[in-house]
Amino acid sequence: MTATPGSGGHYGQDLFEPEHPEEAGRIDAAALVYDPVTTRRLRALGAGPGSRCLEVGAGTGTVVRWLLEEAGAAEVVALDRDTSGLHTLSGPRVRVVAADLGDESLDLGSFDLIHARFVLMHLPERRRLVSRLTHWLKPGGWLVLGDAVEVPNVLDTSSAYRRTMDAMWQALRSTIGTDTSSVPAYPHFLREEGLQDVAGELFCPPLVAGGPLARFWSETWNRMRPALEETGRVDSAVIDDALAYLASPELAELGPGMLMAWGRRL
Repeated sequence: MTATPGSGGHYGQDLFEPEHPEEAGRIDAAALVYDPVTTRRLRALGAGPGSRCLEVGAGTGTVVRWLLEEAGAAEVVALDRDTSGLHTLSGPRVRVVAADLGDESLDLGSFDLIHARFVLMHLPERRRLVSRLTHWLKPGGWLVLGDAVEVPNVLDTSSAYRRTMDAMWQALRSTIGTDTSSVPAYPHFLREEGLQDVAGELFCPPLVAGGPLARFWSETWNRMRPALEETGRVDSAVIDDALAYLASPELAELGPGMLMAWGRRL
């Protein structure tokens, strides 16, 4: 996976290995925050009985289960490079596929709804992959993309929180190729693909001490400690200060949020 010269790592291989005992909990902490927003949007776009859906980067399967159990989708294909977090999914309406979205030989058919959350930002050639997902839509089908964006406090350039967050983005980019710079352009990408009814929204969840999002960032930074320090932006003491701040009642930050964009194929 590469977005910058020299980066050749993979999410789930060079960082955030799925076999780590805390990985499922880390993913589920973020799901607690983002699933209600995601599922509300999917419901508004018509996810429901009769729908054939593709969940790209299915993770631990929280959105897949919602599509099956709450929305009542006719079939859900759960796609991920590593499907170990999906072992509890079973039944005639779910198909678990272990594959790389970038695999040119991958043929999953066509869908009424395709959803990818926190996936494309970690992948190379993400613009080409938007085209590929679009081509998998049935007429009238919806493509929904969600990825991370930050609204940093430009007045803060030196706090332990800011330095650690900046080090994280740098480390993700250099290690596994993560790049969020094009995320605000997702609505334009969908329009360029000829999709209609294109729209988007930005959700910045509250970052509260002891809350699931604070737990997610704490676990993320702890797991990335060596990579964070390798950036030269932070040392162990700064990371410790940032972690203590995330657990403190003094925490007052507008943390990274999620931009969702969607469009419908004619």
